[in-house]
Amino acid sequence: MLMFIGFFSSRFYFLIQENEHSTLLMAFHIVKSCVKVWPKTTALSPAAPVPLRRFQIRFGIIIKGNDTTSIAPNRTSLFHYTTSVDKIPPISSSNTDGGRELLAMSDEKLMSQCEMDTYKSSGPGGQHRNKRETAVRLKHIPTGIIAQASEDRSQHKNRASALARLRSLLALKVRNSIDLETYTPPPELLQVLPPKSTIRGSDCGPQIGHNNPKFVLGMQALLDLIFAVDGSVADAAKKLGLSTGALSRLILSDDSLRQAVNEFRVSKGMKPLK
Repeated sequence: MLMFIGFFSSRFYFLIQENEHSTLLMAFHIVKSCVKVWPKTTALSPAAPVPLRRFQIRFGIIIKGNDTTSIAPNRTSLFHYTTSVDKIPPISSSNTDGGRELLAMSDEKLMSQCEMDTYKSSGPGGQHRNKRETAVRLKHIPTGIIAQASEDRSQHKNRASALARLRSLLALKVRNSIDLETYTPPPELLQVLPPKSTIRGSDCGPQIGHNNPKFVLGMQALLDLIFAVDGSVADAAKKLGLSTGALSRLILSDDSLRQAVNEFRVSKGMKPLK
């Protein structure tokens, strides 16, 4: 400490003796002295002063030269690029292989139509979570729909989750054209209808809930009908042998189905279901 004070005292005394220097020049010499005391570093190292190291760690900033810096984060970014499928309008099956055919594909065949990317996920989950690229992003080439999963440390499990989400998104976004005059509800739609439906036979078995993997098939068929009747729940209910209230409750039982129906109704100038 005494050496530091003595250093500045000698500098100040020297500047006082130089009468031709202005006050601004005096301040410049003092600042320059401080820069010489503070060592320059080209990387994060123990040789740097403790406050500088803490600053570098916190903001990922490395001092490279006399007056240049560069941002070099030393950890995985908290943000990652995500494509929103909500922006994708409903896709007609005439432009793809058909909505029903896509959902009926095996996992291997559906994966053959996809591009798979892996990346490091971020967020809570332990110190080892971000060290490997376990997160999975799937892009379905024919439709452009993207699904991703990153909640597990296993890439294999994330791949399975992303594929299941892709099937759900295909059911929500890919539409099949139907003829209302000759319309007959397909078996997958009858399975998700409540038992009070007048067209639901006993051979359909118990009602399938939204937690069942087969629910996406019935959800797609129901959306096909609602799109065909321009969002009218009352008209769709007549085709299914249900009351308007019963069909509304079925739609509201699943968040994804409710959102898809409400978005279409709003686009047609109708009120959303609540």
